[in-house]
Amino acid sequence: MRNYLLIGGSRGIGAAVANILSAQGDEFTVISRSDPGSIAGLNQHIPRDVILDDLSDIDVGKSIDGLVYLPGTINLKPFRSLKTSDFEEDFKVNVLGAVKVLKTFFPHLKKGHLPSVVMYSTVAVNQGMPFHSSVASAKGAVEGLVKSLAAEWAPTIRVNGIAPSLTDTDLASRLLDTQVKKENAEQRHPLRRVGEASDIAAMTCFLLSEKSAWVSGQIIGVDGGLSTLKV
Repeated sequence: MRNYLLIGGSRGIGAAVANILSAQGDEFTVISRSDPGSIAGLNQHIPRDVILDDLSDIDVGKSIDGLVYLPGTINLKPFRSLKTSDFEEDFKVNVLGAVKVLKTFFPHLKKGHLPSVVMYSTVAVNQGMPFHSSVASAKGAVEGLVKSLAAEWAPTIRVNGIAPSLTDTDLASRLLDTQVKKENAEQRHPLRRVGEASDIAAMTCFLLSEKSAWVSGQIIGVDGGLSTLKV
């Protein structure tokens, strides 16, 4: 049994990760603004906004075996319509929030058993897409953070990233809120469907587990083949 910390893990991919960890018999703490509800394996829910609130008084025990940073943004606009504040907000949520969390809980990770960190990028970093300049800039910084920390924290702590394509979660709901939008999105992917939270969660839990003990510093595409295939 392993013990994990999920940041922002109350809905979508976070909830799917929690369900898998629960089924595996693992334990976890969730720090999020909204209540994740009752689920087997949940040690505690700590209601905090990790971007705005102080985290220094949080007690997660002496050690954690893995940490998942789930907060993210999907801010898609033409570059001419984006304000500097949009770029700042995307960077704050995706990068600075992760930095704050990792600085706070590094001592706990260092004491864990084969500890692992998972963060999230986007397919739009590797494959240029219109209207993604703000979020892709922020997620590009996430990829740099993943690789830098993986090198700095080796061999004790593994750090990896997942780069999904469009996934059917609350965060992406406005992009899939009609059947036409969903069908168009499906046709853009070689595997002819958009992602489900469970697709991303399965890779997340693999990267957290001891099964991936020789994997670090990687950005893994879970994107229906979009970043590498043309069919």
